[in-house]
Amino acid sequence: MDIVLILRLLVLFGVIFFGIRLGGMAIGYTGGLGVIILTVFLGMNAGAIPTDVILIIMSVIAAITALQKAGGLDYMVRIAERILRNNPKHINFLAPTVTYVLTVLAGTGHTAFAMIPVIVEVAKEQNVKPAGPLSMAVVSGQVAITASPVSAAVVYMTGVLEPYGWSYPTLLIVWLLTTYVGCMIAALIMSLFFNKGPLDQDPEYLARVKAGLIHKVEAHKRPELPATAKSSVIIFITGVICVVLYATMISDLVRLPIVESLKASDSGLAAFLLPAFEQLKLARDGAIMSFMLLIATLIVIKCKLNTSELADTPTFKSGMTACICVLGVAWLGNTFVAGYSAQLEDFSKEIVAQYPGVLSVVLFFISALLYSQAATAKALVPVIIVALNMDANPDLAYILVASFAAVSGLFILPTYPTLLGAVQMDDTGTTKIGKFIFNHSMLLPCILCIFISVALGFVVAPLMS
Repeated sequence: MDIVLILRLLVLFGVIFFGIRLGGMAIGYTGGLGVIILTVFLGMNAGAIPTDVILIIMSVIAAITALQKAGGLDYMVRIAERILRNNPKHINFLAPTVTYVLTVLAGTGHTAFAMIPVIVEVAKEQNVKPAGPLSMAVVSGQVAITASPVSAAVVYMTGVLEPYGWSYPTLLIVWLLTTYVGCMIAALIMSLFFNKGPLDQDPEYLARVKAGLIHKVEAHKRPELPATAKSSVIIFITGVICVVLYATMISDLVRLPIVESLKASDSGLAAFLLPAFEQLKLARDGAIMSFMLLIATLIVIKCKLNTSELADTPTFKSGMTACICVLGVAWLGNTFVAGYSAQLEDFSKEIVAQYPGVLSVVLFFISALLYSQAATAKALVPVIIVALNMDANPDLAYILVASFAAVSGLFILPTYPTLLGAVQMDDTGTTKIGKFIFNHSMLLPCILCIFISVALGFVVAPLMS
């Protein structure tokens, strides 16, 4: 290892830890500092800015912001809360299920913020340590990004994999099945072997009770939902369904057989539909962005929202914070990865082709640095495709399909916003960050979820290819 590589690694990790100490979106700010040092002083070329990833996140957040302002997000959370409160004994499985579903629908794991206080309260009512269901819920809310039809990561990966014979619907089925089952198996393991014992015997909790630091939020004291809540949810879910349908239709594996079938038909309906299917020119990422903006527009019109208040919503603030973090950290990571793409290709040729599971390990650790599932995929997948000569060996594409869930290793470092939010909102003190940084409540659930999801992927993907 030469001195220049050591210096570049020190800069990479140093500015990330500096950003962690500053907190919030400062993690993104310091990414810009790292890019300057690497390029100006250490001779690296600036990596690609993840513009399309940021734009998709922004457009999805725009729709979610309108949904929240109209009361729709709270409406969905109330439904999830009702499910938890009606089945409190199953909180270890229902908590990650509701955050998983919310993320699949919304395309962002930040919806978990709304569920954290509910999970804490239900756990306390059942005398269960909140750390168990809460850690699984937060992790599941991020793993679900790799199965959400409106997430930037899924949009990118489906576009990459379609030329190798993987259709959009098939990929969604594989990723939904493997990630959800993986999360449930991980939840079972956590509930059986970790965070055991009643809450009222936890020393930290008892100390906080004695100090008067435990608070209770009564469900009946929540504000009444606006009349527009239900209609905004209908608009949003209808829009998501339209996104899935359009994304499916533009897949050549789906569209071309339909076009050929229409050409062979003599009916007037076929003649009417044929031009539409032949001229589907809006790409999948453009479709996601335009549909999300359309959804936001329809919610604003139907629910008569005051648009000047949209920027004040918690969703907009957290979403824009995420964009800044992705911009800085992912750009920094791309700069470093691009500088060593040749070495990564050599590694892939020698190791990944022989031991396919190694790719998931690489994706897991790189995602912790790039702070984004989509940015991780964009940085490494092109390198892997070239290294494995996948154009000549399309059968190897299953490795990418099976390993995709590993890009959610965002909880290696205790820096992700939902992790920090869970620690802060769990007033029992059972969800924590340890003295050694890495020994925090989300690390083991994250490793379990991803390991099991990837293992299932290597079983399911070859069967679906």
